[in-house]
Amino acid sequence: MALNRDFVGRSYPPSAPYEVSRVKIREFATAIGDNNPLYRDKEAAQAAGYSDVIAPPTFPIVFSLQSGGEALADPGLGLNFAMVVHGEQRFEYVRPVVAGDELVTTATITDIRTAGSNELLTVRSDVATVEGEPVCVTYNTVVERGGAA
Repeated sequence: MALNRDFVGRSYPPSAPYEVSRVKIREFATAIGDNNPLYRDKEAAQAAGYSDVIAPPTFPIVFSLQSGGEALADPGLGLNFAMVVHGEQRFEYVRPVVAGDELVTTATITDIRTAGSNELLTVRSDVATVEGEPVCVTYNTVVERGGAA
């Protein structure tokens, strides 16, 4: 069964706010094996010009899938999760994510295309502070294997 291409351009409501903490940043940095002091030491981050520790560049994956997940789970889309694998993830930054940020994510399905017997679906997630300051944009492409009719 093919994905519903009428969903291209569909946006979803903003996620609940995600409060970025030093602990979560440190845990994420540890999980990816990155010992950069800017991710762990407030004084080092302040010496580099930040108000607090900053998050590694891939950290928004932790919360950006909240809203993006809602898009992927929309029953009208027709995505078969049993056949889904991760395709690609990329990030475009306005500024780093900093401990203390309260962030919301708004997801939009930007592309659905066929590649062989697979369907590729891309979700763009705009990440901003609760005050509306843009922080970054994430792009998540998932592949539904054998989904093309």
